[in-house]
Amino acid sequence: MARANRRLTRASRYGKYAGGPDPLAPPIDLREALDAIGNDVMEGYSPEASLRELLRRGTRDRAGLDDLARRVAERRRELTAKHNLDGTLNEVRRLLDKAVLEERKQLARDVQLDDDSRALAEMQLGALSPSTAAAVKELGDYSWRSTDARQDFERIKDLLGREMLDQRFAGLKSALENANDDDRAAIAAMLADLTALLDDHARGESSQQQFDQFMQTHGEFFPENPSTIDELIDTLAARAAAAARMRNSMTQEQRDELDALASSAFGSPELMSSLSQLDDQLQALRPDADWSGSERMSGPDGLGLGDGTGVFQDIAELDELSEQLSQGYGGSRLDDLDLDALSRQLGDEASADARTLAQLEKALRDSGTMKRASDGTLKLTPKAMRLLGRSLLRDVAQRLSGRQGNRDIRQAGSAGELSGATREWSFGDTEPWDVTRTITNALSRTARDGGAAGEGIRIEIGDVEVQETEARTQACVALLVDTSFSMAMDGRWVPMKRTALALHTLISSRFRGDDLQLIAFGREARVMEIEQLTGLEAEYEKGTNLHHALLLANRQFRRHPNAQPVLLIVTDGEPTSHLESSGEVFFDYPPHPLTIAVAVRELENSMRLGASTTFFRLGDDPGLARFIDSMAKRVGGSVVSPELDDLGAAVVDSYLGSRDGSGF
Repeated sequence: MARANRRLTRASRYGKYAGGPDPLAPPIDLREALDAIGNDVMEGYSPEASLRELLRRGTRDRAGLDDLARRVAERRRELTAKHNLDGTLNEVRRLLDKAVLEERKQLARDVQLDDDSRALAEMQLGALSPSTAAAVKELGDYSWRSTDARQDFERIKDLLGREMLDQRFAGLKSALENANDDDRAAIAAMLADLTALLDDHARGESSQQQFDQFMQTHGEFFPENPSTIDELIDTLAARAAAAARMRNSMTQEQRDELDALASSAFGSPELMSSLSQLDDQLQALRPDADWSGSERMSGPDGLGLGDGTGVFQDIAELDELSEQLSQGYGGSRLDDLDLDALSRQLGDEASADARTLAQLEKALRDSGTMKRASDGTLKLTPKAMRLLGRSLLRDVAQRLSGRQGNRDIRQAGSAGELSGATREWSFGDTEPWDVTRTITNALSRTARDGGAAGEGIRIEIGDVEVQETEARTQACVALLVDTSFSMAMDGRWVPMKRTALALHTLISSRFRGDDLQLIAFGREARVMEIEQLTGLEAEYEKGTNLHHALLLANRQFRRHPNAQPVLLIVTDGEPTSHLESSGEVFFDYPPHPLTIAVAVRELENSMRLGASTTFFRLGDDPGLARFIDSMAKRVGGSVVSPELDDLGAAVVDSYLGSRDGSGF
């Protein structure tokens, strides 16, 4: 075989796109990802854990890490269940049996052969050892009468040589088919030069120039095209270690048979000696590789030595992928995933899924939605909170628009109610343009300046007029949310947080003149920023301190005497604790009359401050219903008993109704 025939050629100018992210892939949907992470955060998970869970689950369009890991495990099981390690021995046995059969046919039809010679030959063939290796050795000096039989027997030596080389150098079994003496001499020279190069490297005496000279001479044997000696060693050691694991996986009988056959490879024991020396060098240079592992291979398909080594490399690669997909080691990132290996093992679609997940992780980290805190933990940024809030607000808007007669919050007069008048735009105005007046102004100016017909109309700043709005009443809003343990225990924790975030987003983006204070009340009450509330973990804390929450709300109302007070209370239980004059918290269950009395007194104080009050009662407890109804009636407030999915829409609708005086 001419060595030039072993070189690969490209028959087409087309190939798989390899220039980075797929330009035709759909864009990363950060909103969907943030919604999922935000929901997990509100359930009490850390942003880091939420991000990991999202990557494990995957997205609507892409498989997650768990699915990819499952497919990797299935692929591994498939390899071990499909194959056995008798392939080379079975092929040698087949060639041997064929050669013996052809020889016996020749002995039977050769009329010129004397009877004594025929009898001696038949006796030799009949007395062959049942061991394949021993039979091959016994026929080593047999004088073949059949040309076909002799060729089949020579193929055994050729097969063994190619299999032994293919174990260490992938692809040589096919490349050396019908090899001639020159090809064998080239391999012997390569092995000698490789051994010398590795010896020099082990002593620290190798150079890049020496490696380059080696590759220039023998590069055709290394399709991986390593660029340094370390890359060459890594490639060879991975293959040699896989061959060692394959040998470890064989039975003692299989190992003995192959060892006995090895001396017949290419008709010379020198090849096996060179390969053994190479294995020793590689193991010394890469002792951390897995040289001692083994697998149980009991499937129906026999593997040759070269193909079997490839399968064991695949298994090792699958094990590495499994570890990468687990992301269970310190500092793990999806950038660690070997996408080329994933594509080889599971196909291009799996690689595309993993690439999308990696891009999603990078986008979340680089888009300003997540950042590292000083303690190293991952946190949601204010930008992420705004995006989450907008998403929740869109959901609220859809629910409100589905209610007959209710307003669409997207058009809720962010700059006040329209008066019908217009005025010239000035810097800082956010009112909508009056398009008709603006275009009319542009036409008049163009005609006045002598503009030619057909030149088109250019709108300038002085042409723009905006629609005037009437001044709005500023609102001071206190949202009181129950954070007692029953809220978490009964599945109300996340809807409560989503409601707070939606209202916060609405006020901070569209009603910026309004003031919002978030007050969480369990055993005691606390004023919280939205980031604190959304990240608040449920605690087993007895007590529902509505009294303390109302104290904090009324204090805020007094700070804004010119604003309309709006009091929104979300709760699933009666007051069971209150704040005493000493600052200590009093708790009792069933509710103590004093606790009820001080809560009612503070609620009446809210009424005196002019607060518009709405209770949002969660749950079906009749006692709670009676209590809240009486509280609301006492102060002229309202009671809403929404489903959990509708809580956000109910609170937002109440806020809008309270601030414009329309109610429900």
